[in-house]
Amino acid sequence: MDFPAIRRLDNTDTGFSQYMSDVESNRRLLTGARANPERAAENLTIYQYTVRNTDDFLFIAARLNIPHSALASINRLNNPQALETGMTLLLPSCPGIFIPSTVETDLEKIIGASRINTEGGIELKINVRGRSLEFLFFPGADFTPTERAFFLNSGFRFPLRYYRITSRYGIRSDPLSGNQQMHQGIDLGAPEGTEVFAVADGVVTATGYDNVYGNYIIINHSNNYSSLYGHLLSFDTVLRAEVKSGTLIGRVGSTGQSTGPHLHFELRYGGRPFDPAGRLRP
Repeated sequence: MDFPAIRRLDNTDTGFSQYMSDVESNRRLLTGARANPERAAENLTIYQYTVRNTDDFLFIAARLNIPHSALASINRLNNPQALETGMTLLLPSCPGIFIPSTVETDLEKIIGASRINTEGGIELKINVRGRSLEFLFFPGADFTPTERAFFLNSGFRFPLRYYRITSRYGIRSDPLSGNQQMHQGIDLGAPEGTEVFAVADGVVTATGYDNVYGNYIIINHSNNYSSLYGHLLSFDTVLRAEVKSGTLIGRVGSTGQSTGPHLHFELRYGGRPFDPAGRLRP
């Protein structure tokens, strides 16, 4: 089954305009003294959008004025980085939580455990990427703080206690060559010898020297995440060590291609770096 298509996330697209009108109508049915969740569920319309390589999951949710919990649950996404270029993203016109009859992802297990035996779920059948699936839809529901933290993986702490951000993620002029290049992490300036800590629980899967990163450490975390720490002066951990969030793993240095003491830090999902901004807590 094909859903109405949205090709651009702006008002020049008639599908987008209609979708925004539908969302506003359903929001009115979910608020106030005369709230009617059942009527909102009846008015649910699903649109579709093909993800572009410049799209960001949280930006899409904000642009559509729909909670990211609704987008994540209907599309069965375990985290924002599960969004892929070319993916057909389903866009529900009603806020709420969608729980499939057969849970598969870790996030579905969490949200299913807290709601599966509660009242208010409405049975729906939806075609998701070629599969006809049965869902329980809870109109107006949102992630709990635990579910939101799991989805956003906000358990990452900063790797340094004291720092200043000297370079952010993205295209930049390389400080050594002057060429425009992709910077796949963030640089945190700090005095040489400053303690570097693991950003989350995990296992040290690599330590060594690289011509660019200098002395570096890679830690694998749960849910297919990993972190890299570069330009280190020295190591305070060893290969295959199990570390906890906040474990001392090394010291800030200026090894490899570096213009001064700092930590080059990367967060990766499935081996691919992504912007860690907003994912690290002080």
